[in-house]
Amino acid sequence: MGRLIVDVKDFPEAGIVFKDISPLLADHAGLSAVVAALADAGRDDDGRPVVDKVVGMEARGFILAAPVALALGAGFVPVRKVGKLPRATHAVSYALEYGEATLEIHQDAIAPGERVLLIDDVLATGGTAVATRQLVESCGGVAHALGVLLELSFLPGREAIGDLSLTALDQV
Repeated sequence: MGRLIVDVKDFPEAGIVFKDISPLLADHAGLSAVVAALADAGRDDDGRPVVDKVVGMEARGFILAAPVALALGAGFVPVRKVGKLPRATHAVSYALEYGEATLEIHQDAIAPGERVLLIDDVLATGGTAVATRQLVESCGGVAHALGVLLELSFLPGREAIGDLSLTALDQV
């Protein structure tokens, strides 16, 4: 998988090494393997789906979460940057590794008691994952697990997500 993820230095700002997953997305075999592996985070030990919804975090999480939802027979829910959703939303603001952000979810996107798999491309500081979990819970949903393509193990993401089960397909 390493050859399909490209480091881009100083993007989006100086000192940041951006993990570009575009080559992975363009590789059918690589993308298929990633979707299948991430979907496993939403299955029980017998391979049966145990989630009702899959939440994808803006923006690259959308690309991975939608096919994961299809693989699990679950619904897909986008978590968007503030101002992008057209109906009533819940919102959470949080710190990024290089700034601050606010995420939103439609208030009716997840029914109370629904089990939810969170999907993103990279786990870094954990801010986006924690904010997304808060959004799921604000709807009455239950965060089942977090699945990510890549964990940046030199950052505190794993600690930040607490007891949320983590599936990371690769680690740097």
